[in-house]
Amino acid sequence: MAFTRRKTLALPLIALAACAMGGAQAQGDYPSKPIRFIVPYPAGGGTDTIARLIGTQLSQRWGQPVVVENKPGASGILGNDIVAKAPGDGYTVLMGITAVVQIPALYKKVPYKLSDLAPVSQIAKSADLLMVPRSTGVATMQQFVDKARAAPGTLNYGTYGNATTSHLNGERFKQQAGIDLTHIPYQGSGPEMAALLGGQLTLAFVDATAAYPHIKSDKLNILAVTGSQRFPSLPNVPTMTEAGYPGMEANGWFGAFLPASTPKAVVDKLGAEVAAIVQSPELNRRLTDMGLIPVGSLPGDFKAQVEKDAAHWKAVAESARISMD
Repeated sequence: MAFTRRKTLALPLIALAACAMGGAQAQGDYPSKPIRFIVPYPAGGGTDTIARLIGTQLSQRWGQPVVVENKPGASGILGNDIVAKAPGDGYTVLMGITAVVQIPALYKKVPYKLSDLAPVSQIAKSADLLMVPRSTGVATMQQFVDKARAAPGTLNYGTYGNATTSHLNGERFKQQAGIDLTHIPYQGSGPEMAALLGGQLTLAFVDATAAYPHIKSDKLNILAVTGSQRFPSLPNVPTMTEAGYPGMEANGWFGAFLPASTPKAVVDKLGAEVAAIVQSPELNRRLTDMGLIPVGSLPGDFKAQVEKDAAHWKAVAESARISMD
């Protein structure tokens, strides 16, 4: 009887050991099948382009197909949620942007938590350029603020969407400058850029990837740039902090995530590979040509950045009283 009981108790232990050995083997074999890159935005945008650049290189290095799937909807929530709820086996990767950490601060009802995602690598940093039509006669931040204060409520500012980095920074700027501007959100930086060039906007917070082809346009003036440093190709344009409006030092970014249940060994392996790809001369040049600052961080560093930015954007959303519910 005692032997039977000992045998019965041993069975779960044997099963657990087998699972552990199977998990270790799976990590050692990773990757052994195609990998999905989930892009929470439409094809053709910056996130989609970066996913395809990274995916092509990863496929060549690992000998496994990388399939990019665009899952737009609900400001990125749909695609983020797909990855948050995916199996933690390393084969479903989120190619996300700063909205990953901003969404929980802006929406009360989000189907996933930030802790459901494991940071893999910060691929590149971005920034918003504050641009005005040259026809406004404005060439500096102070000139714009003076113009806005002289005619409260008559000027507008454009962003690439509600609840985006540009929206949050725009509202913070209004508060700091003590000016009244009408917010006009667009469905992406492309339409916003077209409206600015067409003179429908007085000011626009334009994502660097969309602004980059137009930085030498004779139709526009660039007043400042958000982020922690001056834009590499615009060394004479001040940051918002240098222009007298601090609190917009946080850069936007593009980054890769896995489901939080993914084994650390798999997260680390993918993170190291993505970092190496980003830091390669070819990808470094391609990202720079897009108007981005290449990073290629490892999982631990990206996790620290995600936590820091989550706290920052939550404070900004609360201060500006922005809520999308």
